[in-house]
Amino acid sequence: MAATFPLLLLLVVVLLPSARAADAVVSRIAFGSCANQSAPQPIWDAVAGFDPQVFVWLGDNVYGDNKRPFRVFGKERTVGPWKNVPRFYPSTEEELRMRYQLGKAKPGYARLREKAQVIGTWDDHDYGLNDAGKEFSGKVFTQRLLLDFLDEAEDSKRRKQAGVYASYMFGPEGKRVKVILLDTRYHRDPLLSDGTILGDPQWQWLERELHGAQSEITIIGSSIQVVSNLSATIGPLFYVESWARFPRERERLFRLIDSSKRTGVIFISGDVHFGEIVRFDCGAQYPLYDVTSSGLTQSVDNAVPAVFQPLMRLLAVLTPTTMRVLSPNCLYKSCTTGQPNFGAIEIDWNAVPPRIKLELRDGEGRTVHSVEFPISELQPSGAHAIKKQAHAYQRHCTLETELPWLTRYRLALLFFGIIAGFIIAVVLLAIACLSSVCMCSKKTKKE
Repeated sequence: MAATFPLLLLLVVVLLPSARAADAVVSRIAFGSCANQSAPQPIWDAVAGFDPQVFVWLGDNVYGDNKRPFRVFGKERTVGPWKNVPRFYPSTEEELRMRYQLGKAKPGYARLREKAQVIGTWDDHDYGLNDAGKEFSGKVFTQRLLLDFLDEAEDSKRRKQAGVYASYMFGPEGKRVKVILLDTRYHRDPLLSDGTILGDPQWQWLERELHGAQSEITIIGSSIQVVSNLSATIGPLFYVESWARFPRERERLFRLIDSSKRTGVIFISGDVHFGEIVRFDCGAQYPLYDVTSSGLTQSVDNAVPAVFQPLMRLLAVLTPTTMRVLSPNCLYKSCTTGQPNFGAIEIDWNAVPPRIKLELRDGEGRTVHSVEFPISELQPSGAHAIKKQAHAYQRHCTLETELPWLTRYRLALLFFGIIAGFIIAVVLLAIACLSSVCMCSKKTKKE
């Protein structure tokens, strides 16, 4: 008996810190996506300045696949209906491992890992191939490399299951925050199939998680946008991945949240290389917010020369949107940011009632856009339910696909109108020049 006492004491000493960590009140959570391991990453200083207790990766944590040059002509044509090779192709296991090591060794990120718990999921480029789903053959070894990057324990369930979905519970009773991370790649059917995103095993797991132990706040992390349907308003110029490309799956997700009666559900997402805050008031009995933060290095503004960045911001203003939260306090008029950014969630548990603040912050830590409200606003209640009115536009309720066609295709019409105007101007100029030459020729002959 005496010999067992030191052993019990040692066990208490070892387990007590982890128990205290699990019960620690979490009030600051940061998140982000799209970090090119080969690019400078100064944004980590701003993330550290927010002093998060938890950091959530939302995918494209590294860019692990390879990209051929943009070619319209030649032996390897990578774009257009006449392309003969895919623009993206997978890396070898060793190449991807080296890219993860490069990303993990970034000094700013290394400092963040020392002060915050890092968790995460993946998107397509760290999954192994741009826009890939369940058909990707290398997903077994890429799953192992992602979990190594996240320092997942060797005996973790995530290493034994098909997919990287997981959940975490933080904080003591009455101040609990649950984080549910989805895997939108491993089981996803092809785009345009309107099939499944999560697959049956993950759907069953998600249902258990939403019906399980209660929490004041439940953050659902998805690598692709849940609420916003950008493709509906920028097509046919561009298309992006989102839950809206699988409408039956998105509707199933909203129904599951609604039927679970779970309080405080908030989505966080990445992928699109810009940041925005949107909400949907007709998916459950309270507003469903989706905070998109993308990217830590990759951003639409930085993808074009500086002289064209004002044009990108103008296009953001002109893009039709039914779900975006607009505010005069936004740093930019569109309430989006095309600069490197990260997301921040701050919870004031001491306020009466407790409040939550959802933010997008830029590379210098400045707030680009934010919304703040009592947590009690995210409670299932018939009084909070907003019923959709037939044939009537409702902000935060009308789907982008239900917009009048003239509004929905505004950007495409503007683009093709400018192209048509330019062609007409060139033709008229050519005709004018030709007429001038003919007149000069006739005048010369007369003389």
